[in-house]
Amino acid sequence: MSTSTPQVVRPAGAGHETLYVLLLCLLILSVAGTVVLWRSETREVASVDSHQLDARRDLTAGEQGLYADLRVTLDEIRLLREEAQALPTPEQLAEEGFAPFAQDASSVSRGGHVWQLRQQAYVGLSQDNAVAGSLLMRIAADPSAAPDIWLNRGPSLAAPDDLSDAALASAGWQQVVAQFDAGVTRQHRH
Repeated sequence: MSTSTPQVVRPAGAGHETLYVLLLCLLILSVAGTVVLWRSETREVASVDSHQLDARRDLTAGEQGLYADLRVTLDEIRLLREEAQALPTPEQLAEEGFAPFAQDASSVSRGGHVWQLRQQAYVGLSQDNAVAGSLLMRIAADPSAAPDIWLNRGPSLAAPDDLSDAALASAGWQQVVAQFDAGVTRQHRH
């Protein structure tokens, strides 16, 4: 009979394997970090003039809703103007149910604006400036023109007679502009 001699088997050295895995992780992280830094875009925030407001950053929630409603309703106003060869009155737009001209719960919660047609502009005077300021939307003759909407948060306003840019700016009105930059979410100011 042969006697077997016991053999001693040492456990595998985990130290070298761990070192290799850590080095591989470090390599992957450094390559990923380099790619991210290399492909990142610089963030340019476009500034607006002193007589302008950014529609995303400078308006209250109520004002943003009214601004969006005016932009949407502008297309309908242009179509109605083509049919009748004249701008529809705010009363006609309210009868058709177009926001923000229609008097409903939404219009009341957004400042209860009283709308009137002045020259080639719709003026909505706010009944609650804490919620939303007064708005003015000029209608351009060119149907492809961008909406021209102005805001004034001043108390107890009257509808302006002169609708030129200079006159509106000097009376405290600020033009609302929509900028589309890299950030599409609302930024919180701290």
